Amino acid sequence: MRTMTHTEFLALRRFDALDGLRALAAVMVVFFHYARPWADGLSGWIGVHVFFVVSGFLITTLMLRERDRTGRIDLRAFYIRRIFRIWPLYYLALFVTAVGVYQSGWGWNALMGHFKHYLLFMNEYHLHGYEPFLHSWTIGIEWKFYMVWPIALIAVSAISTKLRIPLAIAAIAATLVPWTQTWSGMGLHYSILLIGALLALVLHSPRGYALMRPLTHPVAGVVLAAGFVYLHLRLPDLIEHFGGQPKPIFLYALALALVIPSLLAAGPGRWLLSLRPLVFVGERSYALYLFQAIASGLAAVLTPWASAGNLRHGTAVVLVSLLVADYLYKRLEQPMIDLGRTVIKRYVPKRPAPVPAPASEPSTTSPGAVPEPVGR
Repeated sequence: MRTMTHTEFLALRRFDALDGLRALAAVMVVFFHYARPWADGLSGWIGVHVFFVVSGFLITTLMLRERDRTGRIDLRAFYIRRIFRIWPLYYLALFVTAVGVYQSGWGWNALMGHFKHYLLFMNEYHLHGYEPFLHSWTIGIEWKFYMVWPIALIAVSAISTKLRIPLAIAAIAATLVPWTQTWSGMGLHYSILLIGALLALVLHSPRGYALMRPLTHPVAGVVLAAGFVYLHLRLPDLIEHFGGQPKPIFLYALALALVIPSLLAAGPGRWLLSLRPLVFVGERSYALYLFQAIASGLAAVLTPWASAGNLRHGTAVVLVSLLVADYLYKRLEQPMIDLGRTVIKRYVPKRPAPVPAPASEPSTTSPGAVPEPVGR
């Protein structure tokens, strides 16, 4: 048993364990929505913040490796990838939800009253009441993060790559300040995305990785995972202890960031979360999450014996969501991602890769840099 080297980390092409982690997060969220009060003890609502940490880590790792590989971060290609990755499923889910709500007559006025928010990814500014598409607020948060963070990272990197980590720390601090009443509490979600981004920056840096490398040891991974599970189970008590304040959520995200390095290296954590069933669900977690409300309606028709608010109904919703997600993954999600790549190849001009520095001079390109990792 040993730790993973920085070169080995940079050579990782896929992070299968993070797909498994996203699978668990997605299932937790669905159970939280459709298996309560049975599932209250699972604290499934925190699953969205697991998504945020993983997304911040993956998207920043993608950009850092692209810059090492090509000498720059291509914003046009980045945004095209995000559009073809997020928009097709998102707007399909919104359209199907609107049709379903119209047919049922339930919640139509509420949905239409905030339809413009959903169209413009301003979902998080409508977080009261209940609507079939209310869970999409997380997509609004992520979309705006994707729009702003790459520009900030490029701007700072143009001055000095040494400013990347201070940028992330400063951004986390800034998002936690309640600048306005509307922003109060909302910044926490962006700070958690930035925690994932900060982890990516630290692991990408040779010095930063040296500090985190002990966490990649299998024994350390088991200890960290056990501590994290304990923290997850005690989360309701912590929130109550802090008087309902969101501080434990931030601590939870920090704890998850410390666990992730152990999931990238060989060990029990990576083995468990890389099991094919978990990776299968994780790859479809975006559609599973988006279509959960629609799946709930289908599950009510297909399994009338599973009354709402118990384990049977929650399980039925997960299974129906997964069937829908699998179909869309093959028929829409992957074809749209491939189409985005085609658009990039055809319309985004390629720039020559940077000329390697002579052997006598230090290279600014990290060793072992490889093509972008797979992730949303």
